[in-house]
Amino acid sequence: MKSNVLQSQAQEAGIFSAYHRPEFFCELMNRGEELPEALRQVQERLAHFDIKELRHRTANAETQLYRLGITFTVYTDREAIDRVLPFDVIPRVLTAEEWAFIERGVQQRVKAINMFLWDIYHDRKILQDGLIPADLVLKNANYCQAMVGVDVPGGVYVHINGTDLIRDRCGRFLVLEDNARTPSGVSYVIENRHMMLRLMPDLASGMPLRSVEDYGLRLHRALCDVAPEGVENPQVVLLSPGIYNSAYFEHVFLAREMGVPLVEGRDLLVENHHVYMRTVAGLRPVHSIYRRIDDAFLDPLAFNPESLLGVPGLVEAYRRGNVTIANALGTGVADDKAVYAYMPRIIRYYLNEEPILGSVETHICAEPEGLAFTLANLEKLVVKPVGESGGYGLLIGPHATESELEDFRQRLQDNPSNYISQPVIDLSVAPTLCDAGVEARHVDLRPFALTGKSTWVLPGGLSRVALRKGSLVVNSSQGGGSKDTWVMSV
Repeated sequence: MKSNVLQSQAQEAGIFSAYHRPEFFCELMNRGEELPEALRQVQERLAHFDIKELRHRTANAETQLYRLGITFTVYTDREAIDRVLPFDVIPRVLTAEEWAFIERGVQQRVKAINMFLWDIYHDRKILQDGLIPADLVLKNANYCQAMVGVDVPGGVYVHINGTDLIRDRCGRFLVLEDNARTPSGVSYVIENRHMMLRLMPDLASGMPLRSVEDYGLRLHRALCDVAPEGVENPQVVLLSPGIYNSAYFEHVFLAREMGVPLVEGRDLLVENHHVYMRTVAGLRPVHSIYRRIDDAFLDPLAFNPESLLGVPGLVEAYRRGNVTIANALGTGVADDKAVYAYMPRIIRYYLNEEPILGSVETHICAEPEGLAFTLANLEKLVVKPVGESGGYGLLIGPHATESELEDFRQRLQDNPSNYISQPVIDLSVAPTLCDAGVEARHVDLRPFALTGKSTWVLPGGLSRVALRKGSLVVNSSQGGGSKDTWVMSV
């Protein structure tokens, strides 16, 4: 009873005086009758701030982000190509128990994904047993024939994984999608923490926060773990498309955090099926490549012959086991939005375990019943193209106009295999500093997992927030921002 009174007092004070307690699950306010102690402390500290002070600190954050060059690129906006990712000074808080649950679920999912990828590029038992349609895998645009029969070190295909999680109206964590190719955003996790400690030391001081500082060290260790056998001191590099890539800041950031060279395709060459880096002292062997280039552009001899970003001969060197590429080629099959629908049975098949993290009900439009259901309920569903990311090309039925619904109906009928549909989930919300004060905004979470000899999950992850009122789209390219994610150690 006492904790309820304290919670009520915190909600009525300071920046929360006008906060509308939403009917959605609120990460900081609406968690049932008993609020965890860690969240109560954060509430009480935040209640001592005023809106003017928070706005002042937010302005300082934006200035610092520009000065540090922490930007991303929006290719569709001619007026403002390079943008600062809006940073909200009110953190998103996860208890130690919540994080332990997420961590187990992500580790389980990564393990199953790696086993699935090994199988579909070797024995294909899951396809023979009919648990997943063979055409969905073998005719998938991301299926890489060059990987068939290739034995990757340690059986690890997905060395860096980003699992997008949401919470429903009841607070249950659900996987929205997997990112098993070249997941981005981890640099913001670390920089958000740096920004929070600089701008809000009076809020963070003394809080039992899990650290995010050793991500670079852990990433380097994982890439060394999977280097070709027999190499004692592996040379790791980060391969970037260059300065015009939307995530170039992150490439620079991660190379610095790992203490490894940041290279472009022109800095590498292949001789006798071994990879070398050009340096002022001559050629230097390279053993592990963290690539931030899509499969199609990695090697003009194996894929797109017009690519100027990749390294001629790299794929053959990789197939012969002379270099490790992270993530492996062909991992896009595992994060395909249609394959997502089969992930619960994939986990059961390979691990003989029930999925720890739930999934969102998914209808595959390539299947007649899935298409029929989607067309009949279009105004109630979220429809996504299977190959897109960043929030592009999707339809949110309840928010769509009649014209948009009709347009999408035609797209579905013209190319049903390109789409899946899901029910609209009541995403959880978090208090967010907005133009009108502190208001509830929808959030998601992308934890990052690193796999070498074992799988480690960075405590926290990228909490993205939909800054537009009522919007469910949290992607930065669609107007979203981010929060520091606090994982409590106790």
